Amino acid sequence: MADSVLSWPDFLVSRGAVPAAAAAVDAPDFPLPAQAEAGFLSPLTHLGVISATGDDAADFLHNQLSNDVLGLDATQARLAGYCSPKGRLLATLLIWRDGDQILLALPRTLLAATLKRLQMFVLRARVKLSDASEQLALIGIAARPGQLGALPAKPMRSVAAQGGMLLRVPDAAGLQRAIWAGPASQGSLAWNHFGEHYGQSLPPAPAALWRWTEIMAGLPQVVEATREQFVPQMINFELVGGVNFQKGCYPGQEIVARSQYLGKLKRRALLAFCDSDQAAAGAEVFSAADPAQPCGMIANAERGPDDRIACLVELKMEWAGTAIHIGSAEGPPLNFGELPYALPATE
Repeated sequence: MADSVLSWPDFLVSRGAVPAAAAAVDAPDFPLPAQAEAGFLSPLTHLGVISATGDDAADFLHNQLSNDVLGLDATQARLAGYCSPKGRLLATLLIWRDGDQILLALPRTLLAATLKRLQMFVLRARVKLSDASEQLALIGIAARPGQLGALPAKPMRSVAAQGGMLLRVPDAAGLQRAIWAGPASQGSLAWNHFGEHYGQSLPPAPAALWRWTEIMAGLPQVVEATREQFVPQMINFELVGGVNFQKGCYPGQEIVARSQYLGKLKRRALLAFCDSDQAAAGAEVFSAADPAQPCGMIANAERGPDDRIACLVELKMEWAGTAIHIGSAEGPPLNFGELPYALPATE
């Protein structure tokens, strides 16, 4: 059967993905390629998409999210947080425009609750919110510098490509990265195009490998296990462009601003590595210097191509530099590395 006739999931299976019924996490999904460091394509089936349309869509989202939506145009992509009134992140989102839609990508496990909560505040606003996950395909593209000439010049920029939008996101692990987001009916054509761009084949890879590159880029993602656990700054979300402190009010804005300007923030996210499967989002971590109580939490964790688990670890900075373990002070140790951006000095 021709690629254009197959559904997006069936197309992926035809390219060697594990069928949905057998996939452990993402469905369908691919095995790890032999040389992932050279680049890859990944179906981002762990993400869902909310569509916002209508005359008031930008204004409505601007008043709900931590970043500027009114100034978002078709050449940009942005990160944004959706916070509780207490300033705790309910979701982290990638947002962009495609035609008359504003689209918001987030983990599928959080989509229903996030959509329901947003819809509670629509009231008389002229905006329609809907789950567009089944209508769209998302493809993660990671390639060596210069391999994909179609990429926007800078991260967090977007350009129309292959019937959808190509969103440049921060580089990681020596690879330039982008997300193609477009109609599911165009997914197979985009997959074939980017997989064979300029004659250099990019092998298929699991969504977990894409999530590993997100960690290596220092980009946090709120998941079910960490929902309402973090003020944005605790996981460096403002450092990666997820918070605009000049925009107007949104839920939790007062607490987020107070954390930024009153010098009260004592927690940050650090990059760490571990060999134990106990490294998972939501797992508490402990310092050997104060074993009685947790000093932080793993925000994200994924096994990389080197078989180590990379983690973003939210940590009380007073314990940075001490021996940190997962689960208890006697648990598996974490070995800390360097983030690709600098952290501001703490008090």
